[in-house]
Amino acid sequence: MNDLDVLKVFCAGDGRHGNLLGVVRDGRTCPDDASRQALAAELGYSETVFVDDPERGVVDIRTPGTRMSFAGHPLVGVAWLLDIEELQPPAGSVWARDDGEFTWITAFPEWVEGKRTEQYASPAEVDALPAPPPGEGWLYAWAWEDETAGRVRARGFPRRPDGVIAEDEATGSAAILLTAELNRALNITQGAGSQILTAPGPDGTVEIGGRVRFAKLPPPRTE
Repeated sequence: MNDLDVLKVFCAGDGRHGNLLGVVRDGRTCPDDASRQALAAELGYSETVFVDDPERGVVDIRTPGTRMSFAGHPLVGVAWLLDIEELQPPAGSVWARDDGEFTWITAFPEWVEGKRTEQYASPAEVDALPAPPPGEGWLYAWAWEDETAGRVRARGFPRRPDGVIAEDEATGSAAILLTAELNRALNITQGAGSQILTAPGPDGTVEIGGRVRFAKLPPPRTE
């Protein structure tokens, strides 16, 4: 598929890690709901984004099993790829900026649906969790690495019925939710080593940022 880009979002400082994201730059290649959902399932990434209007930033976000009104890592990735200041997912207008190293978006925590955070006593306890832990529903497990500095260790477990993604490498929406709950800026290390930066805004929003790179692996075959 010639118009498919594969990105790594929320990379570490050395460019490693990050959550893979598929971006279909021309949404007209998958014009209907069924074809988009089928492609997202076939690609198997946590999310795949279909760009319906690159100038206005109108995007459609899909997991392997459903459509989403908002998601963090897809919007950070698309903001970096399209280099625009505003995105239009179904949830509402999302402002974006790039500071040369990190790409940032601003969103409302109320847009984050179906996720729950749970604090653990130590990073070691978070690291010891099986993937996924027992239970139902989206779990964002976290612990302080350094509370004074706002450094957090986290892991994200979708625990969806389809079971396609056992663990999410970097979860922007859950980081937004945690930031709103704690009401402070955070430096989150998630998964194998992805980095997410956040900061609460004065108007109830949360700004979230990370590094984005093109993935060096070839896109999955979609024939």
